[in-house]
Amino acid sequence: MYFVYILLSKKDKRTYAGYTKNVYLRLREHNAGRVSATKHRIPLEVFLTERFKTAQSAKNRELWWKSSTGRKKLKELFARQNT
Repeated sequence: MYFVYILLSKKDKRTYAGYTKNVYLRLREHNAGRVSATKHRIPLEVFLTERFKTAQSAKNRELWWKSSTGRKKLKELFARQNT
């Protein structure tokens, strides 16, 4: 099983999308500063997760979240959570 995860930075309220087999282990790596893309934005928390059967389908979804359409949808979800 693979997961796509969206992390939210508590520091700057920006998001990061990735995929992994273990979301909570990956979150620990991000918050420990072991991921160069997010080390300047810690602490991070899980905002959203999605489950997939294959790595390829998870990767495709991660790329969608990083696209302009996915980012637009993410902004909508974020706005809904904060109302």
